[in-house]
Amino acid sequence: LLTPELLNTIKLFVIDLALAIVVLIVGWIIIGQINKLVKRTIDKRGLDPSLKPFLAGIVDTILKIALVITILGMVGVEMTSFIAVLGAVGLAIGMALSGTLQNFAGGVVLLVIKPFKVGDYIEAQGYSGTVNEIQIFNTVLKTPDNKTVIIPNGGLSTGAMINYSTEPTRRVDFTFGIGYGDDIDKTRTVLQQLINEESRIKQDPAPMIVISELADSSVNFGVK
Repeated sequence: LLTPELLNTIKLFVIDLALAIVVLIVGWIIIGQINKLVKRTIDKRGLDPSLKPFLAGIVDTILKIALVITILGMVGVEMTSFIAVLGAVGLAIGMALSGTLQNFAGGVVLLVIKPFKVGDYIEAQGYSGTVNEIQIFNTVLKTPDNKTVIIPNGGLSTGAMINYSTEPTRRVDFTFGIGYGDDIDKTRTVLQQLINEESRIKQDPAPMIVISELADSSVNFGVK
């Protein structure tokens, strides 16, 4: 039977639940607006674009966790016990997801040390491409043939990496082969002419044209 006390308890719970649902909806909308504000602030202050998804992701996660804890408190969940249980569960999950935490720590290291930034062309972990985004756990590359490569930040922060965009100029090496009966002096002259006609090749330091190898079926010129 529904006693007056029970009816009153149900009534109060329904009211608290309704308020919790309202707070959840409003809070979710506010979190979305805060995330947009964080992104706009990063853009206005001219910070590294790499920070944009990283900071937005951290702020979004923290605010949503706070919102969930608030909602649970409104519907009568004992928060002291809940937080203790949450801490134990968090420890277990942390041990199970040690690799994920390593990737998170790697993301922090990458953003602090900044061995590369969005737009740089890098080679790491067996892949090469342009850095498209640095996320909390992963870094996203776009390869020259327009493939998306997602590299975990843990290995990326501790492994060897080549950043082709750090220096304003780089040396490019070519190899050209001619037959053993061909004119070596003429080959050298033609290669030098091609170099002189290409405006993107710098003359300081001067380009090098050398015979690099006497191969089985060709004389190979190295052009650096």
